[in-house]
Amino acid sequence: MITIDYKSRVPIYDQIVNGIIRLKVIGVLNDGDKLPSVRQLALKLSVNPNTVQKAYAILENNGVIYSVSGKGSFISGDETAQDAIVYAARDDFKRAVEEAYRKGLAFADLEKIIKQIYEGGKEND
Repeated sequence: MITIDYKSRVPIYDQIVNGIIRLKVIGVLNDGDKLPSVRQLALKLSVNPNTVQKAYAILENNGVIYSVSGKGSFISGDETAQDAIVYAARDDFKRAVEEAYRKGLAFADLEKIIKQIYEGGKEND
């Protein structure tokens, strides 16, 4: 489900946000699906419940999830959720490109990788 990299520079709450968005994008989570409670997810991920609460608040503010008092949090199906997913994808892409740049990947190589992905091929190192 969601994996946390405790050594990452990305805050844990952002990893949770991105993990839930990723699960929605790949179809593991669908519109109306109930999310684990804050305490359940905190126990499963071995993180502080406040961290999960912060992630859920961000997701709710972005329209990816909604809460029903006494019932829990659910995956949203509205347009705002899709916009948040696209924004998260752009943010993830930007971070990946910045990291590749820092590690010396040439622009031509990056362009080649993007073209291969969009044409449905696999990257051949």
